[in-house]
Amino acid sequence: MNDVARVAGVSVSTVSHVINGTRRVDPETEQVVRLAIASAGYIPNSLARSLARSTTSTIGVAISTFANHYFSEIVRAIDTACGKAGLMMLFADTHDDPEQELRVVQAFHQRRVDGILMAPTNDGALRSLKYLEANQIPAVLVDHLLPTPFDQVGVENTEAMQSLVAHLIGHGHTRIGYLSGAQWNSTSGERLAGYRRALAAAGVAIDERLVACGESSVEPARLAVHALLALPDRPSAIVSGNNLMTLGAMRALKEAGVAIPGEIAFAGFDDLDWADLFSPSLTVTAQPLEDIGARAVSLLIRRIREPDAARSVVRMPATMRIRRSCGCP
Repeated sequence: MNDVARVAGVSVSTVSHVINGTRRVDPETEQVVRLAIASAGYIPNSLARSLARSTTSTIGVAISTFANHYFSEIVRAIDTACGKAGLMMLFADTHDDPEQELRVVQAFHQRRVDGILMAPTNDGALRSLKYLEANQIPAVLVDHLLPTPFDQVGVENTEAMQSLVAHLIGHGHTRIGYLSGAQWNSTSGERLAGYRRALAAAGVAIDERLVACGESSVEPARLAVHALLALPDRPSAIVSGNNLMTLGAMRALKEAGVAIPGEIAFAGFDDLDWADLFSPSLTVTAQPLEDIGARAVSLLIRRIREPDAARSVVRMPATMRIRRSCGCP
């Protein structure tokens, strides 16, 4: 900065104001300074600046994305929101492993991130959450919401699933099979509650044999659907609790030669880029992924700036996208 100031014929403080935008500088002077920066090949030392200001303008994102396109979309939305806010995003995949999650959180802390966004591994995340709390690291939980003191953002899982199942009941279905996600996942529990609530509201008796665990993954869901199809009184409709289980379910129905929606109606939670390209096109509940990512970033920025602000838990509404697999024309 001394070199730039000497070349431009200005003070070092003027160079600092141009670089950091901390005070208005005469446009002609600013142009001279920027030309001097370009000619000197000067690049601001982000590490030195962060040490001086006790902030790095970076956030860590700890989410398991490689196995699920849904989280990849949320991370992309987070990255976009960070860019708009002038933040750099550091990302690490937790692989839904509590030990890996803790290692990632500790690594982010060591790299002096200003805050962390995390989709916790629920009960297994207790060590990570305790570490965040003990070290007073600003953090926001995404999607997997837990009874913790942290800010959180996710979708209205129970209400959205209740509406989806009620839509099938409206078509006259009373034996509705349900593919539930991994039992450790709070999101899975909320959606299963929505399924049960819809049946109870319609006065439909719940047959526990129709509730199958697809473990939030493709192959377990495929096997679970084959088990549902093997029941003496098989379901007339099936609902999937997430996008990966939808893939497994559709694969099983194809293998069994079941016509959709003629023999079995189908609906799933989470929209897919190609859901409307299936034959028939899939009726699904879509989550506002961009809004979830953007809101998570805004909550984290607020928490960084206002450490003592009241805890905020944001539930966003989902949207039912009615296509043909449910039996609608």
